[in-house]
Amino acid sequence: MIPLRWDCNTCDETAANALAAAIRIEPAVARLLCQRGIADPGLAERFLNPSIDHLHDPWLLADMRAAVDRILAAIARRERIAIHGDYDVDGITSTVILRRALELLGADVVHFIPERLKDGYGLQPAAIERLHADGVALVVSVDCGIRGAEAARRARELGIDLIITDHHEPDAELPAALAVINPKRHDCSYPDKDLAGVGVALKLVQSLCRAAERESWLPGFIKVAAIGTLADVVPLVGENRVIAKIGLDMLSRGPHKIGLRSLLDISGLTGKTIDSYHISFLLAPRVNAAGRMSTPDIATRLLLAADEAMADEARRLAMQLDGENLRRQEEEAEILAAARKIVQTDPDIGARSVLVVAGEGWHRGVIGIVASKLVDTFHRPAIVLSVEDGIAHGSCRSITKFDMLGALERCAHLFIRFGGHKQAAGLALEADRIKELRLAVNAVADEILGPEDLMPRLRIDADLTFRGITGGVAAGIASLAPFGAGNARPVFAARRVEIIDGPRVLKDRHLKMALKQDGRIFRAVAWRAAERADFLTEHKAAIDVAFSLEQNQYNGETFVDLSIADFRL
Repeated sequence: MIPLRWDCNTCDETAANALAAAIRIEPAVARLLCQRGIADPGLAERFLNPSIDHLHDPWLLADMRAAVDRILAAIARRERIAIHGDYDVDGITSTVILRRALELLGADVVHFIPERLKDGYGLQPAAIERLHADGVALVVSVDCGIRGAEAARRARELGIDLIITDHHEPDAELPAALAVINPKRHDCSYPDKDLAGVGVALKLVQSLCRAAERESWLPGFIKVAAIGTLADVVPLVGENRVIAKIGLDMLSRGPHKIGLRSLLDISGLTGKTIDSYHISFLLAPRVNAAGRMSTPDIATRLLLAADEAMADEARRLAMQLDGENLRRQEEEAEILAAARKIVQTDPDIGARSVLVVAGEGWHRGVIGIVASKLVDTFHRPAIVLSVEDGIAHGSCRSITKFDMLGALERCAHLFIRFGGHKQAAGLALEADRIKELRLAVNAVADEILGPEDLMPRLRIDADLTFRGITGGVAAGIASLAPFGAGNARPVFAARRVEIIDGPRVLKDRHLKMALKQDGRIFRAVAWRAAERADFLTEHKAAIDVAFSLEQNQYNGETFVDLSIADFRL
């Protein structure tokens, strides 16, 4: 295990004290807000108490007016509308909210989500032809299409109007569609550039609701949009925070339609206060498993199920998702073990700044997860390739300091196709060019990354003694949630802590213990740290711990426990 370097954040203490006094919050919470660039009392209040009113005017998005006018005209003329989605959680939830909104407005609407292994990624000419044969006059893409120039040309040839809504990085030239809604458009002045695909779809829904004078419908769409937003790992600030915070509250409170209710039940979340962890690690993997292992339509049909008469079908679909998720976990474990072995045994791969690993017949539905876990393990950007019939299909994940999409653009001559974001991307190339890719992408990385960039780091927000952990501090920190990209869960350090009970191995992977400092004792769990039990036993008299606070409830009482991120002498 590579030891983590602890980097301690600094803070303007004067600004933090002024903020704490201005809005009457704990100094520790004010300090965290200032570290996140939120020192203004008004902005801090908005951050802590987001509301639907904080969503931006959707008409600020380029081409929104043209898109809404065309959709409303199609509804009025009873033209068939097709929503073209994507097979991940972001794309599925985007499809669900837009289809439901159009149905409520009286549209003749169908949806199409490509299957990963059969149809490939993104908006393709073949899909346009298929929808044209089904009598579709208007296609609206969600979470895809920004690089679908060929599909846009085919739509124009067939006389189909195409509206693209997406959040991926555009090419220099936009597809020739009737409307292209994407806050990342270079000519779009929309104030929030970091929406997920479902966030962009929600802005279209918001505009349609406003145009139809049905703005009271909007909250019902936000809770599904929160699932896609949290699953897509976009920065949880600005509108994403509004969507996630309000959506999680609504998911916790209910009531829900039968489909969502069945999904929450199979995920073990019925009756629970749902947070970002539950979405990311329990609910989203089940929705994602449909697109990874079989057909995304299983999850789409489940989330669209609204009639109580569909209870048996919804339960069956939810159980099917659960089964696909178990199959996904098995495939992932097998491929991850093989990929790790390659990295650890082949110096031409493991000694590079960017890990490029390939396997014949690796399941393309899980290589993205494998790439993420390689990044976590080795703290290097990773490209994982599945080779089938002479073609290598790849998923890429990166570290903060390395723009993966920018690197791929410099290697564009190697690819059949590619696209994505700075931190996550996809590609396809001829299998006999894998070695060329490894050399080319590492040549780019060697210009950009130094040894310091490849050192795994743990950000410490502040020192916090056990005596400083009060109910008010814990509640104040909880008010900063939901945590995720752009709003990381706060991590604190406590020095010279004694282990008075344990460590005991929990479920073969984790360590459970009780810690003591200055006469105060807290229960703690160190996740995925079982291999460090001997180290803790040897040094239990005095260690430094890096931890987050967890509020847990038992018999109506709230307890504060510690979630250990790291420990050292």
